[in-house]
Amino acid sequence: MAIGMILWSAVAAMSQSPASEVLSETLRAHLRDAPLGLVTSIRGLPLGVRDQLQTMFGGTLDIAEPGAEFRRDGRDSNPKLPTRRMVSAGCSRDFYCLIYYERGGTEHTWRAVLFHWTPAATRFEWGGTAPGGFATIDAVRKAILSGVIKGGRTAGW
Repeated sequence: MAIGMILWSAVAAMSQSPASEVLSETLRAHLRDAPLGLVTSIRGLPLGVRDQLQTMFGGTLDIAEPGAEFRRDGRDSNPKLPTRRMVSAGCSRDFYCLIYYERGGTEHTWRAVLFHWTPAATRFEWGGTAPGGFATIDAVRKAILSGVIKGGRTAGW
């Protein structure tokens, strides 16, 4: 069973379309024009989006709630804490979710990811490394649209 889960995770990860450095005009328009409803909890994200995050994170939903403790750096003594923490997220009525989160470890980073989801399927659309310090999902959206946040696949999401 464990081998099956590992193979499923690998197939799901490989089936993701590669992230583009630049948002397509279609994605740009969605991100620019669609109102993003605030999501304040991991459980508030659509199930398909949580499933895709779990696949990206290596088979576990290794992310803490906003404001919760997480392994900020390699010196943290509690290995049970998640290595990531959601900072902010928003989903639109036209089925897009934008998530901004921190990733701890030896190199503390911030990431932004965009998913398109429906009840039938969810897919990773775009993602990249971001500067820290964005307090709202609208600030993250503006940073993506202005080019402050660059896209591309990032190891260890």
